[in-house]
Amino acid sequence: MEERFADVGRGITLCYDEFGNQSGPPMVLVMGLATQMIAWHEDLCEMLAERGFRVIRFDNRDIGRSTHMRFRPPSTGQMLRRRFGPEQYTLSDMAEDTAGLIRGLDLGPSHVVGASMGGMIGQTLAAEHPELVRSLVSIMSNTGNRWRGQPAPSLYRHLLRPPPVDRDGFVRRATEIFGVIGSTGFDNDPAHIREYAERSYERGHDAAGGARQLAGILKSGDRTRQLRNIQAPTLVIHGTVDRLVRPSGGRATARAIPGARLLMVEGMGHDLPRGAWPQLVEAIAQHALAAESSGAPARAHAPA
Repeated sequence: MEERFADVGRGITLCYDEFGNQSGPPMVLVMGLATQMIAWHEDLCEMLAERGFRVIRFDNRDIGRSTHMRFRPPSTGQMLRRRFGPEQYTLSDMAEDTAGLIRGLDLGPSHVVGASMGGMIGQTLAAEHPELVRSLVSIMSNTGNRWRGQPAPSLYRHLLRPPPVDRDGFVRRATEIFGVIGSTGFDNDPAHIREYAERSYERGHDAAGGARQLAGILKSGDRTRQLRNIQAPTLVIHGTVDRLVRPSGGRATARAIPGARLLMVEGMGHDLPRGAWPQLVEAIAQHALAAESSGAPARAHAPA
């Protein structure tokens, strides 16, 4: 797909591409922590486009080919103490980037689908910019509560190691991480993971960017109260064997958002395995189409 760039304001430019018919209902895909837009696999995007949607995926700030910030990321100690400098952005800033993309492309109220940190961004967007969100799908995400949706303790030895800077090391690390957080109920494809890691490295590897994104999540704190303001029809999807954002995060998200529905996918971990795509696409498409057919106008006022 042809990659394009959109100035979304405040010095941020986002790289994006599109699938499907320009006249279809817009569906914006938001990816997770330290993960480029290409993690929304082209085949998965095409499956959503075949359901009639205009599908837009993009790199968040500090990843891939979008704008990378230049300040030094907080240290591990600062993150543990939740002490951040004024230059550190938050999920609200990243949601504002997404809002700028929706406005810049003149998409109007869009169906927003976010995975992991992308789910957090989508939640924040729906709470702070309700006029831009027709429906919301939050996948393998959480509310920011420290006791819900946290990683399994055994993962920390993998997560806290300094990331490699060389290409081969980066690819090996990605394969290792997905091997421990990925789905157990679906066939894994190591070749697909290697291909994604290689493409990501070539598009732009920046370990500091991922650290700044993580700090943005931590600085945002517990968002449970904010989630209660979401008015968009919401579907929460979570895997039953997710070890990175454990299922309690999905359940807490569904409880916090008024009227949200919860779909637990048996055997899915913290990834988007090809074997789960038919179920995911069906659930996402049906949810969005129900919001379209309801005819409920997007609200133009700020949340209370």
